Amino acid sequence: MPTLPPRALKALTHLIARRMGSEDGEAEQVADHLVRANLAGHDSHGVGMIPTYVRLLRDGLLVPNQSADIVLDAGALLVVDARRGYGQRMAADAVRRAIARAKELGACVLALRNSSHIGRVGTYAELAASEGCAFTAFVNVADHHDVQATWAAAEPRLGTNPFCAAVPGPNGPAVMLDMATTTIAAGKARVAFNKGVSVADGCLIDAAGNPTNDPAGFIRDHTGALRAFGTHKGSGLAVMCEIMASAVAGGQGAFDEAKGGVLNSMLATLIDVSKLGDPAAIAADIQAVKSHVKSARPAPGFSEVLTPGEPELRHAAVRAEQGIEVDDVTWRDIRAAAETLGISAAEFDQAVGANRG
Repeated sequence: MPTLPPRALKALTHLIARRMGSEDGEAEQVADHLVRANLAGHDSHGVGMIPTYVRLLRDGLLVPNQSADIVLDAGALLVVDARRGYGQRMAADAVRRAIARAKELGACVLALRNSSHIGRVGTYAELAASEGCAFTAFVNVADHHDVQATWAAAEPRLGTNPFCAAVPGPNGPAVMLDMATTTIAAGKARVAFNKGVSVADGCLIDAAGNPTNDPAGFIRDHTGALRAFGTHKGSGLAVMCEIMASAVAGGQGAFDEAKGGVLNSMLATLIDVSKLGDPAAIAADIQAVKSHVKSARPAPGFSEVLTPGEPELRHAAVRAEQGIEVDDVTWRDIRAAAETLGISAAEFDQAVGANRG
């Protein structure tokens, strides 16, 4: 299992994205986003997505260097159709537009439609928070077979359908919640399968609807399903993410014909918190909430109480110093994907090796 410095993974990802046809700026955005996901501990949304992106390109379901279509620009409402463009660029560009509008008007509602995989949604929350904006997003995942079983269902009907919310702090988000509405993300099941390990109890059901800890059927055979987190409550949030992102924002839905791609649509709200009151006072109250929550006595088996976003910050600090582990199967699959793009073994190794030191 290789352990690589972030800059080596970023250089390799940049090479692959360029060979997929992206211009340099887009390749830089894709590489930066994927490696930041690995740094945050979300390997499900990191460089392990590269083989999927190469497949999507081959199948005409991902369009490098795409130009977004501004469907509506009406005051506090922005509607952007990404037209299967690279999600890491499409979503970031759309959120930057929304930040500018929120700065002007106080708030902006952004509907992003039909973007190829946008990756870790928290990246866009971090972008908004760094500009003093609170951020809330309902996201769906469409254009491929259903993967999430809702409460009381024995088979899937939705994607992993993330929800994300963040508030600004001195250096990015003061608090950030970024989660799939499934108990684990689909990519975490992929990572478990690649490592040959089980998933935790309560995460998966098999083809008959029974609980299972084996991710093989779900990943290899596309049978069974991920379970919604939090029983009926998480399931309800998953349904609302689907409705907000498809019916309200106008993106492709789980109910539409799937072509085998990965499409995300998102309904996001951005608020310039400085328009609501004194930013220093708001920041103090956010800190008061965090301190109050963290003052609780830890439950048995825990050493401390954390608030949303703290685990990711700690992962990033450790991995920035110690490197990012990539499991052997994922590394093999990335090599194979690169080879299909005409990247030789020497080029592959050079991109990694030149950035190890």
